[in-house]
Amino acid sequence: MPQRPRLLTREVLPFFGSFAALVLIALAFDGLLHLFDLLWVGRWLGIPGTLLIIGSTAYSLRKRQLIRRGHPAKLLRWHELLAWLGSLLVLVHAGVHFNAILGWLAVWAMLINVGSGLTGKFLLDRARRRMEQARQRMRDRGLSEGELEDRLYWDSLTFDVVTQWRVVHFPITLAFSVLATVHIAAVFLFWGWK
Repeated sequence: MPQRPRLLTREVLPFFGSFAALVLIALAFDGLLHLFDLLWVGRWLGIPGTLLIIGSTAYSLRKRQLIRRGHPAKLLRWHELLAWLGSLLVLVHAGVHFNAILGWLAVWAMLINVGSGLTGKFLLDRARRRMEQARQRMRDRGLSEGELEDRLYWDSLTFDVVTQWRVVHFPITLAFSVLATVHIAAVFLFWGWK
């Protein structure tokens, strides 16, 4: 029996699996809220979802040295988990309000942001792994460090370009943040405070 290509099993399936799980779990959770007539719960899930997403920014703050505490690798794992869970809650929250255009713009920006983050995660991981494999193969053939650097020069330049995916991820995050903030402000402005 032929083996599945590694690219499919290592990068493509986990990427689509993470994204599909987010959407499917949100739909199932929203369906349960509708089934048990608990739509009011969905209205309030935007708050903890937003707080989880805000909490996920600790990694970005640490990476930019705006905070000094925390181990970057551990904070990255927390960033991924909290952003995913927060996005899940926000999606369930959004499923309750089909008439809020501003909210849906924020949701679409959030989904694009999650997709961008997952793309960066898997793309960077793949590029890093391939660079290290190439480096190890050359070491095994007995090349010196100088020869390694010469032969991997273009690969390392390409890897540096791949690490710049954040240049795309950051504006998407900013767009999501602005839309979410405007949505939250609109909720407070037009809420029926009684």
